[in-house]
Amino acid sequence: MARYELVKRSVALITLTNPPVNALSSAVRHAMAKSMEQALNDPKVTAVVICGENGRFCGGADIREFAGPLRGPPLVPLLDAIEAGEKPVVAAIEGVALGGGFELALVCHYCIAHFKVNHFVLKIIKAVGMSRAAKPLSSRRVSMLTTPCPPDLDALLEVVTMEVKKKARGVMAPLACIQAVRAAATMPYSKGIKRESELMATLFNSGQARALQYCFFAQRTAGKWTLPSGAQWNNSKPREIRSAAIIGLGTMGRGIVVSLARVGISVIAVESEKKLLETGKQMVIGMLERDAKRRGVSASLNLLKFTLSLQDLKDVDLVIEAVFEDMALKKRVFQELSKVCRPATLLCTNTSGLDVDALAGVTDRPHLVVGMHFFSPAHVMKLLEVVCGPRSSSETIATAMSLGKRMGKVSVAVGNCPGFVGNRMLKPYMDQATFLLEEGATPEQIDKALEDFGFAMGVFRMSDLAGLDVGWRIRKESGLTGPDVDPKNPPRRRHGRRYCPIPDMVCEQGRFGQKTGRGWYMYDKPGGTNAKPDPLIQNLLEMYRSRYAIQPRNISDQEIIERCLFALANEGFRILEDGIAARPEDIDVIYLFGYGFPRHRGGPMFYASMVGLERVLERLEHYHQAHPDVPHLEPSPLLKKLVACGSPSVQTWREHIKTMHSHL
Repeated sequence: MARYELVKRSVALITLTNPPVNALSSAVRHAMAKSMEQALNDPKVTAVVICGENGRFCGGADIREFAGPLRGPPLVPLLDAIEAGEKPVVAAIEGVALGGGFELALVCHYCIAHFKVNHFVLKIIKAVGMSRAAKPLSSRRVSMLTTPCPPDLDALLEVVTMEVKKKARGVMAPLACIQAVRAAATMPYSKGIKRESELMATLFNSGQARALQYCFFAQRTAGKWTLPSGAQWNNSKPREIRSAAIIGLGTMGRGIVVSLARVGISVIAVESEKKLLETGKQMVIGMLERDAKRRGVSASLNLLKFTLSLQDLKDVDLVIEAVFEDMALKKRVFQELSKVCRPATLLCTNTSGLDVDALAGVTDRPHLVVGMHFFSPAHVMKLLEVVCGPRSSSETIATAMSLGKRMGKVSVAVGNCPGFVGNRMLKPYMDQATFLLEEGATPEQIDKALEDFGFAMGVFRMSDLAGLDVGWRIRKESGLTGPDVDPKNPPRRRHGRRYCPIPDMVCEQGRFGQKTGRGWYMYDKPGGTNAKPDPLIQNLLEMYRSRYAIQPRNISDQEIIERCLFALANEGFRILEDGIAARPEDIDVIYLFGYGFPRHRGGPMFYASMVGLERVLERLEHYHQAHPDVPHLEPSPLLKKLVACGSPSVQTWREHIKTMHSHL
C-alpha cells in the first residue's frame, strides 16, 4: 500500500500503491506512518520523496471507510509528523492530488508537479535530496507561514457568504469552507486546524454527508444491473459500434450526433427536408467546434455525413431514431429501417415514454430493438435511460449500456412502461404542483419552496424552459384535453380522477414558456431567461378559482414539499413493485442526473428513507384522505410493507420486493 525504497543511498522514496487513485485507506495510512518513521529515524536518509503509482499522486480519502468507525491511524497526526520532521519531504505530484491527497502535498516541504513527474523522480532526488538536506526547514513549514489578509476581511467574507448561500441552496459544506478560511486567516495555525476539524466533524456526521456518500455508490450500483435470470448485462459481450445513424436533427438529435462524434464514432445524420438538414448541419458543426475549442482538441467533423436518404444507412452498426414524439411516425421510421438496414443493425429509439415493444413489433428484428432515452441537451446531460423491451436481447442491452458509458453517460437500465422511470414519476410530482395552484398557491411560491429544498429550478420555471406546448400536445393526444373531450364530463375530472385544466388554459393563450416570452412567468423577450411573476397568471388563477367556487387558502412550504416529493417517491415505490427499476439506487441516480434532484438529499427514495418511511406513510395517508380522487397519493403497498418491516435501510429494500414478473 506504500512501497519504501532507499534511493541514491540517502533518499527515501515512498510510493503510494492503492489503485485506482491511491486513496488514503487505513492500510495506506498505516504503511505511510511506518515508512515515515523509518525514514526519519534512519541516519542514512537525508530527504524523503512521496509519489503515487500509475500516474496518480493521491485521490484523497477512501470513501468506502466513511460509513464505519475510523480504523488505522488518523490522517492529521501523520500530516503533522511529516511537516514537523527535520528532514525535507518532497511531494512528486502527477495526475490527481485531491482532498486528503492535496493536504498531504501541502504539508510536504517542497512540491513538484508534472504530467509525467514519475519520469523525473531520480532527478528530483538529485535536485532536492542532496542540495536541500543541509538547509533549515523552518521557512518551508506551512504552520510557520503567516496569512496575508486584506484590511476588509470581514466585509469580504460576508459578501462571499451571501453569494454562496444563494448558490448552495441549503448545502452545508460550502458555508463551512468559508468558516474554515476565516479561521485560517484570523487564528494561529493550531487553533485554525482545531476549528477546521470541528467543522469537518459536523459535516462528516450530517445527513448530507450520508446522502452524498450514498450518491457516490448508487452511481456505481446502477451500472451493475442484472437480468431476471441473474446474469449481469456486463457479462454479455456488447457489440463494437464503429458507425451510427441518427434520424432527426431537432434539439435532441443534434445533441446525440455531437455525443457520438466526439468519442470517435462515424455518424450519418438524416433529415426529411433539405432546409431542416442544412439548419441541423450548421448547428451540429458549430456545437462540435465550440466543444473542441473548449477541450483543446480538433473538431471531429470528418466523422459526419448529412443526408436526406435512409438508403445511406444500409451499412451502419446502430441507428438511433430521434424524430417527433408521435407513435405513428416512429412506427413508419422503424418499418423503413427494417427494409434498409442490414439484418444485424441495432435499432434504438430516443422516445421519452412511448412503448418500445410496439416499435419493436413493426420490425423484422425485435430482439435488436432497445430504447435509448437521452435527456436534453443530449451532449450535456449525463443520464441515459436504457429501456429494455420484453424482446430486447441481453447483447442488445449490453451494447446500449456500453455505448452510453463510452459517451460519458450514466446509463441506467429500466423497464418498458409509459414514461419509463423518470417521466412516469414526474407526472404525479407535477400534478401535485398544479393542484396546489388550484388551492391557493402561486407558481413563484411553489418554485421557491422547491428551490429552497435544493432544486436548481422549481416545477414551473422548469416547465417554461422545456416548453409548455410539449406537455399540452401529449395531453391532447391522450384525450385529456381538446375538442374531443366529452363536454358532459366535469371539467376538473378525467377518467374518474381529479384533473387540473389550468396548464391547458395557459397554453390556449399561446403562452408556451421562454420561447414565446410568456408562460407561467413573463420574460423580457422570446427566448429570454429572466423569469418574473406575471399579473396575468394571477388573474387567470383568481378567475379559475371563482368559476369553480374554490376558496383559496394559505399553503405552507412544508405542504408543498411533502405533497410534491412524497408523491414522487410514492410512484418510485410502485415502479419497484412493478419491476420497472431493479433497485431504489437506480431511481435515485435517474433523478440526480436527469431531473436535478439535489445531491445532498440523495435522491427521492433516499430522501424518503431519511425523512422516515413512517412519516412518509402518515403524510400520504393524510393527504389522500383529504384528496380521495387523487390515486397517486394513496400509499403504495411496498411502502406499507417496508414500514411494517421496521423501515429497513434503502440498500436492503430489494430483499422485500417480490415482483411476479420483472420488466428488465
